[in-house]
Amino acid sequence: MVEAIEKLKMLGPATRYEPAEDVDMMGNRQESAGRVPADLRHCISHATLPGGRRVPMLKTLVSSACEMNCRYCAFRVGRDFQRATFTPDELAYLSHRMYGLGLVKGVFLSSGLVGGGVRTQDRLIATAELLRRKYHFHGYLHLKIMPGAERDQVAETMRWANRVSLNLEAPNERRLSKLAPKKEFSGELLERLKWVHALRQQAPEVAPSTTTQFVVGPAGESDVELLMTCAYLYRHLGLARAYFSGFSPVVDTPLENHPPIVLRREQRLYQASFLLRDYGFDVEDLPFDQQGQLPLSEDPKLAWARRHLQEAPIEVNTADREMLLRVPGIGPKSADKIVSARRKGTLRSACDLRNLGIATKRILPFVLLDGRQSPRQLSLWSVSPSMHAQPRARAA
Repeated sequence: MVEAIEKLKMLGPATRYEPAEDVDMMGNRQESAGRVPADLRHCISHATLPGGRRVPMLKTLVSSACEMNCRYCAFRVGRDFQRATFTPDELAYLSHRMYGLGLVKGVFLSSGLVGGGVRTQDRLIATAELLRRKYHFHGYLHLKIMPGAERDQVAETMRWANRVSLNLEAPNERRLSKLAPKKEFSGELLERLKWVHALRQQAPEVAPSTTTQFVVGPAGESDVELLMTCAYLYRHLGLARAYFSGFSPVVDTPLENHPPIVLRREQRLYQASFLLRDYGFDVEDLPFDQQGQLPLSEDPKLAWARRHLQEAPIEVNTADREMLLRVPGIGPKSADKIVSARRKGTLRSACDLRNLGIATKRILPFVLLDGRQSPRQLSLWSVSPSMHAQPRARAA
């Protein structure tokens, strides 16, 4: 147990390169639980699970050894640093003990690629099977699918997991070649996400959800490239969520002198991704500039509304749900409340919306209530575009 904890101290910090359920809607990482021993806090984070429940989650690697030469990665082959590897027995027992002590309620397992994708996937599967069968672990389990894993291994991984993920890293083959020269986008990575989707169709009620991750910045990709790939994954492969890992240079890698991205870009990508997934937006609706980038100064939903609704506000009492979702400040729950309430009577004032539990500050500039706009204090940008103050960004 002592040796396993020492390995965990070495491997835990490495998962900062693996954003998962510990990333909120704004792209911020959640801090570790306060009751966790100080020397293990970098291994445990507050994770927001599907459905919104927050739990402490152990995040670690099976191994930090890797045979790949990804140009941005801290674990790339040949890089000089101390590596560590768990056996499935060690990692399953350690996870079981931390779960039994109440330190964690979930586990996220990834790994460097050691001995090929098939061998590495076998180690992940063996760890998961021990957790579930031997130790009767009933917590949340997120497992990585390795490049090169076989279809039967993908199915077995899905058997034990609540969520599976495979990192595409880039939006297409051309960009991936700049990040990971040994990886192949379509046949090696995207194909396995297609397998997950096909397998999930066979038993959708018990199948795990799926996510992927993109490394943002060093390959020179545009936001429109990333979001076009996201839209395809959401609509055709049932992706639950895309994660965006803003590039930060690592010493002793080929990209160590490449500048980090502006973190606001990561935030805007998350916001736009949710518009595609939950709000009925198409990629063509998003406010890209001529270089295919989202504006950093305001969230994309607000930017769309300013262009399309400021001079033509929609009527709350007649607009369909899809159009309501395009109004800043109206999310799926608020839209449902409005649709339900207007069946019982006309919504005539901002007070009527507030009585439904809906905050109105962001909504009122873009809607009519019974044919009229509610009185409101004009924002600076409404008075003079040349003088407008950049609104504070909020999640859509």
